Amino acid sequence: MRLIQFRPEGIYCVPGQFFIDPWQPVDMALITHGHADHARWGMKRYLCHHFTVPILKSRIGPDIQVQGIGYGEAITINGVQVSFHPAGHIIGSAQIRLAYKGKVTVISGDYKLQEDGLSTPFEPIKCHEYVSESTFGLPIYQWNTVEKQNEEMANWVQHNQSYKKTSVFVGYSLGKAQRVMKAVEGIAPLYVHYSIHKLNQAYESLGIQLPKYEVLDFREDVKHVNQGIVVVPPALVDSNVIRKIPNMAYAICSGWMTVRGARRWRSADAGFAISDHADWNDLLTAIKSTGAEKVYVTHGQTAVFAKYLNEIGIDAQEVKTEFGEEEDEAPTTKLEGSVL
Repeated sequence: MRLIQFRPEGIYCVPGQFFIDPWQPVDMALITHGHADHARWGMKRYLCHHFTVPILKSRIGPDIQVQGIGYGEAITINGVQVSFHPAGHIIGSAQIRLAYKGKVTVISGDYKLQEDGLSTPFEPIKCHEYVSESTFGLPIYQWNTVEKQNEEMANWVQHNQSYKKTSVFVGYSLGKAQRVMKAVEGIAPLYVHYSIHKLNQAYESLGIQLPKYEVLDFREDVKHVNQGIVVVPPALVDSNVIRKIPNMAYAICSGWMTVRGARRWRSADAGFAISDHADWNDLLTAIKSTGAEKVYVTHGQTAVFAKYLNEIGIDAQEVKTEFGEEEDEAPTTKLEGSVL
């Protein structure tokens, strides 16, 4: 019996009779993390890491049936031993390990190896099969260190201040926004959109301390933020709301900013290649560390990345899924999507 199948509803554990990050409503959903492309509305029951529980309740609804589990804590579902292990992607993100009759399969969800100081660092897991993302599965995508990324953002704010400009960072409300806040802490007064504040509350409910900030009410006059720092979700780009900020310069924070011309798709003043996904080198490092005999490559550069893995002796297969539609992580995204 195969341990997993790729079904129209999502990734299905056959003996366990549950799904991992399904994109259609099912009875039992194991969730790798709280981003909208992996955690969707409509499941009868959810199982996720403890830190993801308040995020799901904030994003999907306070009355959902959700159970939390700790990293490394094993439970058995219909004879399948299930455990969650750190993925390093965002707070509470997990790789899900399935063990059944001596066979081990791991579904990575989204992951990164860089330590951002907010997420539990990625943990390599030995397995027979590994389901890996490949969002940035091309050699051109290679991130600077987190320290270098933070330095570049801080320098940009200081440059803007010398011209009496307000620095506006555009980043996904869950994960990216909190990294930006941490990077520019203490340079200038910090303001965030309500959607980011809502998720900041989930972080703080878990005991994670974020920089001091104010919630910016765009229904009122926002001239007082002049020369400050504002963090907003991608849905506000090109909107009348963001134009209320006086004398601003704005930067898009996304792995796609590695490509020099990418910022022109939104006429941004700056672009910072900051991602909560693994880059090319770290994808290879993570996959090799598993020792997997079979790798299923999902969302992103699936064809190219799977081809390369096969060329270096790793049996890999491209699999089509509905993952990978985070608002700030796709160059074709319209950015007018819903605000959390």
